[in-house]
Amino acid sequence: MDFKTGTILSFDKPLTWTSFGLVSKVRYLLCQHIGEKKLKVGHAGTLDPLATGVLIICTGKATKQIDTLQAKTKEYVATLQLGATTPSFDLETPVDATFPTGHITGERVKEALAKFIGRIEQIPPSYSACKVDGKRAYDLARQGKEVELKPKVLVIDEIELQDFNPQTMQATIRVVCSKGTYIRALARDIGLALDSGAHLTALRRTRIGDYKVEECHTLETFRQWLETLPNPTDK
Repeated sequence: MDFKTGTILSFDKPLTWTSFGLVSKVRYLLCQHIGEKKLKVGHAGTLDPLATGVLIICTGKATKQIDTLQAKTKEYVATLQLGATTPSFDLETPVDATFPTGHITGERVKEALAKFIGRIEQIPPSYSACKVDGKRAYDLARQGKEVELKPKVLVIDEIELQDFNPQTMQATIRVVCSKGTYIRALARDIGLALDSGAHLTALRRTRIGDYKVEECHTLETFRQWLETLPNPTDK
């Protein structure tokens, strides 16, 4: 296994970790393993800290494949809280508004989801990494500034309701979508389609292309796997 020449690794990113934080940890472990101080390492497709699941990490010359990997179809499982919104449309920020939910049924949720299948336009959430005048939108949003982002065209291949609890008004959905899809923005738009509001309470990326979450390394299994490899520093 030549990490300097280039390898593609897939990880199950832990909750609260940033994608950059996981890359940094993997780089540290790899540098220890190969006995080097530096190693080129990058990831293909950012995951929010409050999301878990598949994060592809490339080393060495394999980092040239990042753009190709980012373009692959992605699958997510998301839990939405209906009837309330937050500024970030997830749990990073507190609830800022509540809405009626008495009219919402499982069937109405299914009908609303069907409207998002195919080629759609989506306005990214203000709490996103999109740039506005050279600055990250989330930095401006956290400063309390108004953020105006332009809609982007994307494709939703599949969207299905996996579970709906009428008592808690929580819905779990599975989404198969193209690069650039913000599931937080999708939650926002589903809430609007239901004449209510919505935000994410959980998000898990279960697949990028052929890379599935059940086949990913955790940090612990990665450490154990490295220990089984020949030590390149041994002569």
